[in-house]
Amino acid sequence: MTLAHAIIISLLQGAFELFPVSSLGHTVVVPALLGWHEKQSDPSFLAFVVMLHLGTACALLTFFWRDWLRIVRALLRSITTRQLSNDPDERFGWLLVTGEVPAGLLGLTLKKPLNHLFGVPELAALFLIANGLLLLAGERLRQRELAAVAAREGAPRAGREPGCRLRLADLSFAQALGIGAAQALALIPGFSRSGTSMVGGLLARLTHVDAARFSFMLATPLIAAAALLELPDLFAKDAQVGPGLAALGFVISGVTAYLATRFLMKYFETERLDIFGYYCLGFGVLAFLILAIAR
Repeated sequence: MTLAHAIIISLLQGAFELFPVSSLGHTVVVPALLGWHEKQSDPSFLAFVVMLHLGTACALLTFFWRDWLRIVRALLRSITTRQLSNDPDERFGWLLVTGEVPAGLLGLTLKKPLNHLFGVPELAALFLIANGLLLLAGERLRQRELAAVAAREGAPRAGREPGCRLRLADLSFAQALGIGAAQALALIPGFSRSGTSMVGGLLARLTHVDAARFSFMLATPLIAAAALLELPDLFAKDAQVGPGLAALGFVISGVTAYLATRFLMKYFETERLDIFGYYCLGFGVLAFLILAIAR
């Protein structure tokens, strides 16, 4: 891998990991469109991508550090006292722990069988299309549900959107489990980690901002754990991506991800996810046609 290629892939990862458009899908499709010759199914390439994810995890920890500090304190207090309290930070922490279970188990079980998909950019393009359809369907179902609730309940109370909970702590543990399971779709290049979990959050009646916050915080421990597990592959004798490029990618991805998080947490106040669905549809179709013709 050349320096220029490493920088471009790092920028793609940092920007698109948090945008609901699949960073993995782009890191598989874009190099193929540009005619690069990196072996994307090589363990060291996958380890490089995971190191970029680690940069993203550090960016998320930096952005949400106050939240994490309160949550960790609340969880430790809960473990020490061996009981649940009415503290919203404590409940939110246990919701995050619950959401980690399906994504973590499925990641450990399915990661190796799905690794071969990294070498098939046409499939990644098709999955990008599927991701776009998922985002549009989730947005449509949410709007339909809000309209139904508004018709049933009448005008919403002050400060409350019809059919939407105001607080993340109001989620049930079953809903947190479902959102975590939805996030596991991101093991497939082309499906977005933030996109799938946000759709799950919207269907659980969270606002876009709260769905994004839960998605980003849910992803942070999983991304960090996956990176630590893959690090040894960067030091293999036949690795095509060495630790030097990985370290550079880590920094670039982290800075880009932090800026993306700042933008997205503001953007989702507009309550719109469909624009990313249309992008995935358009880019996925175009990429698939170009790759099919080139082959």
